[in-house]
This record gives sequence, structure tokens and C-alpha cells, in this order.
Amino acid sequence: EAQKTVNGEVRLKLYKGNIINAGRRSPNSLYDEDIATMEGGQEEAYNQNDASGFIALNGLRLKQFSRVNDK
Repeated sequence: EAQKTVNGEVRLKLYKGNIINAGRRSPNSLYDEDIATMEGGQEEAYNQNDASGFIALNGLRLKQFSRVNDK
């Protein structure tokens, strides 16, 4: 069910045992160039002020790890 809308083309380059992604294209792509920037676009999909909440939550586990392991 989750793969129902997976479609499109992938271009690969093969070189000396390596596979290099040379491009991809799909009518159902989740990638949107307009919101793929940290600067915000027309919709401002990313608000840099949101990062402070993430940093605070992520910091909780680091503080707890430090408390447990610094004894």
C-alpha cells in the first residue's frame, strides 16, 4: 500500500564498481525545490525559530546521558 504511488525514473552512473545517483524524476515526487531552502520561500515551509524547540528537546537526552555517565 505504501508503495502505490512510487513511480518515475532514476539515472545511475556506473564507474569502477561504484554506483552514482545522476538524477531522478517522478510526477509524485515529494521534493519541492521551492521549500528545499532554509531561507524560506513563498510558503515559508521552514521557520528558523522552530529550531530552538528541537534543540531544547534534543538537549534533554544529552543532559541525561551526561548525568548518568559522569558519576
